[in-house]
Amino acid sequence: MAASSSEDNRKNLLLNSAIGFLSVLLAILLIALTTRLLYPRIVSERTVQDPSLISNVIQLEVLNGAGVPGLATRYTGSLRQFGFDVVETGNFDHFNVNKTFVISRSGHMENARRVANAIGIKEDQVLREQSDDFYLDVTLVIGADFETLNL
Repeated sequence: MAASSSEDNRKNLLLNSAIGFLSVLLAILLIALTTRLLYPRIVSERTVQDPSLISNVIQLEVLNGAGVPGLATRYTGSLRQFGFDVVETGNFDHFNVNKTFVISRSGHMENARRVANAIGIKEDQVLREQSDDFYLDVTLVIGADFETLNL
């Protein structure tokens, strides 16, 4: 019986240690998520100091509007080589976009024009859709003409 009791104590100690370790991990995860330590939104200095300044680093999201699998992700590296900060990629709300276009989210049209110029699209394909809810400067929606872009 003494050997069995010793083995039970060892199992209980191991189980309690595992529970304690997992509890600490859960607490850290909850704190990180509530304080946004895991995935903080990037806040550039220009928005804090003077929102009228044009950014040196343009934060953009790249959306696939052509329906080609992995299209937005495929061009992320090229855009970063141009000096753009690609903070998000994904799919547009539909896949029948014929011509690539750029949306100014921050209201600074010059940022959107810089993206358009870098990828070789015309200025009439630059739109303004300003909202305080957006944390980024520009959205690039890649259309079916993606093979003609400077990417």
